[in-house]
Amino acid sequence: MSDVDATRGTGPTPPDAVRATGSGTGPTPPDALRAAESGTGAFDDRHRPRADLVSDCVHCGFCLTTCPTYVLWGEEMDSPRGRIHLIAQGLEGEPLSDAMVEHFDRCLGCMACVTACPSGVRYDRLIEDTRAQVERRHPRTARERALRAAIFAVFPYPRRLRLLRGPLWAYQRSGLQRLVARSGLLERLAPTLATLDALAPRLRGVPRPPRRVAAHGTRRAVVGMLTGCVQSAFFPDVNAATVRILAAEGCDVVIPSGQGCCGALSVHNGRRAEAEGFARRLVDTFERSGMDYFVVNAAGCGSSLKEYGELLADDPAYAARAAAFAAKVRDLAELLVELGPVAVRHPLPVTVAYHDACHLAHAQGVRAQPRALLRAIPGLELREIAEAEICCGSAGVWNVLNPAPAAELGDRKAAAVLGTGASLLVTANPGCLMQVAAAVRRQGGSIALAHTAQVLDASLRGLGAAALTDRRA
Repeated sequence: MSDVDATRGTGPTPPDAVRATGSGTGPTPPDALRAAESGTGAFDDRHRPRADLVSDCVHCGFCLTTCPTYVLWGEEMDSPRGRIHLIAQGLEGEPLSDAMVEHFDRCLGCMACVTACPSGVRYDRLIEDTRAQVERRHPRTARERALRAAIFAVFPYPRRLRLLRGPLWAYQRSGLQRLVARSGLLERLAPTLATLDALAPRLRGVPRPPRRVAAHGTRRAVVGMLTGCVQSAFFPDVNAATVRILAAEGCDVVIPSGQGCCGALSVHNGRRAEAEGFARRLVDTFERSGMDYFVVNAAGCGSSLKEYGELLADDPAYAARAAAFAAKVRDLAELLVELGPVAVRHPLPVTVAYHDACHLAHAQGVRAQPRALLRAIPGLELREIAEAEICCGSAGVWNVLNPAPAAELGDRKAAAVLGTGASLLVTANPGCLMQVAAAVRRQGGSIALAHTAQVLDASLRGLGAAALTDRRA
């Protein structure tokens, strides 16, 4: 692989090393096609990154200002076009080196570059396929293996996460958490644990929703609902609000027990086989539920669920079933706008800063719907956040794997949020809520936080603004 330093750039003009590979404009380089056919280079033949998708990138640089790692470091190989250049080198026969993997690992997978790209480059597909290759073919250090094993032994399993609620509740209520935070010891001795400690939300006791909830009034649809992993364990009030909204808007809500993880965390981190197993189980669980739609209230989960057809395309027993399932998937805001309102909205006199979760805005293209729902609430004032396209640094488990740069991005986002002067931050992803809350506390700021579902639920039930503004970061 050519020297990484040779491909550094600070502006939209492609660096010489990138131009020299022939992987910018024009057809796919012959070397890449030959390597792809022979199975040499960094990648094996199992869903290797596609050379034709690599050749779509013309290295124009429109992605640079939206890429969080490029914004942080100004390093060409930590931009989307730089990573695509590295993928091209791998396809042309270069080995999967430590330096190459480091730049792939640094990508948050926020997909802001996909929105910004005028050429329609499928960077989402390229980085996902590349990460699966990395997890299969790159030997990680013992520390990296242990950390990733611990994360994926807990996070995708709702029951295991719920077991943490008791100890976490005691830790928070005893005052020990505040003492640890003031000491600063955890941050110096174990940055990963310090990150998890800072991210942990204040727990609230909420009963689990029943397996089926009937629509209020005339039934308009039957809706299956994902309860999620982190959402069900740490934000059960968001799920409860979601159920109430759907029922109020004329939906029967079907919530099978033991539905499990959707596989989003796994597929976004290159653990494709694991993600496929989760996907098959979820398809099996809901396939005979009679649902018209499948509703998701977590942005990262929704983006992966909508791609089940691609994820299981090679499985003859599931390919068609997964595609049919994916066609029914809707984000909560997406479905509510699609159905149209029937329930009465009561006034909520509150100023709201709406944060676009990356996998909702960029991966799913759902931007207008949440704003439309919020603006339809009487008395609510919606304010936009500066640098809305820059990720908050959560990105699934990226903030746990990369605590220092994630904190930088979180602080940047928190400053933009506080700069709106709004009294309430609203978003549609549990990871974003935890990440921004931690950053606001770090900066000594104060703002209430809520999921879009909680805001709409408060309006439908006539609870008033205090029900939301009491939830401080």
